[in-house]
Amino acid sequence: MQNPLDRRSFLRIAGTSLSIGALYSAFAPLAHGAGGAILTRTLNELNGEAPGAFSFIQLSDTHVGFNGPPDPLGTRAFENAVATINRLRRRPELVIVTGDLTHDADSPDEHAKRYRLFKEIAGRIGGAQIKVVPGENDAALDGGVMFREFMGPTYYSFDHRGVHFVALDNVSSGKPAVGPAQLAWMKADLARFPSSAPIIVYTHRPLFDLKPEWEWFTSDGNQVLNALAGYENVTILYGHIHRENFHQRGTTKMYAARSLIFAFPDPQTTGAKRPAPFDQDHPFQNLGLRRVTGDAGGRELRVEDVELSMNQYSGTVGMDQILKHGKGDSVDE
Repeated sequence: MQNPLDRRSFLRIAGTSLSIGALYSAFAPLAHGAGGAILTRTLNELNGEAPGAFSFIQLSDTHVGFNGPPDPLGTRAFENAVATINRLRRRPELVIVTGDLTHDADSPDEHAKRYRLFKEIAGRIGGAQIKVVPGENDAALDGGVMFREFMGPTYYSFDHRGVHFVALDNVSSGKPAVGPAQLAWMKADLARFPSSAPIIVYTHRPLFDLKPEWEWFTSDGNQVLNALAGYENVTILYGHIHRENFHQRGTTKMYAARSLIFAFPDPQTTGAKRPAPFDQDHPFQNLGLRRVTGDAGGRELRVEDVELSMNQYSGTVGMDQILKHGKGDSVDE
């Protein structure tokens, strides 16, 4: 099931070009009472965490090093997003970046320079762990060698506040695939959890055939989704398509994030895969970030999408207002 994003209700913050997506419940509440509570408590104890609500930010497709006609601003949107995060009243504990941290380069020295710049900008985010996965621009040319040198493993998992996070690499083999070894690792990693466990998977490319002719797919994505189908509370976050998208298969919900460089058009309304033209009057149009908030143990999550605006910090206002006013309200300040 796909949900066209132009059908969402949006908040409008007066005086800016900021728009906030309607809130979606990413997880159904963990039913079965004691089972969910015991799981949450166990994960929290294992990780030395106090049970409690949490939030994290998803950024995607920063493409550090890109500078061309579709978007001549380079890292400006990325830096704007970092400034927005730093001014939030409720700071995130995690920032997840879903691939294409850098724009690829023929020269290894130039590519290394781009990784260093990405780390310098991301390092300005205060008080949050930065978790990343590669995009094809980061890892396809060298099999992920430089990504691992600068950023660490291309796939891994961890637990946070009672939620299990799984980072998947569907790019570094040089083709759009997870591959049998990583798939076996994921199955083994998840085998220790009950079916009610809250799980967040994040990766670069969509794990379903969103638009294969535009390279918006993962060749063995169905195998990944089949492996996840035995779990009731799975959310998948990804990037790659430079626009929002919501898709659901069974109980698994999949959300694509806006990029922080040029946007792509809606494939349902255009036949050509061309970046949206740059608008000098609205330079950050269709670019943005996402905040995900959850209660203790991730029994219920909310996904909030924020479009950056010309006003450097308007995103902060919008992200704080959405929690105050809730879904679909009109805000005038």
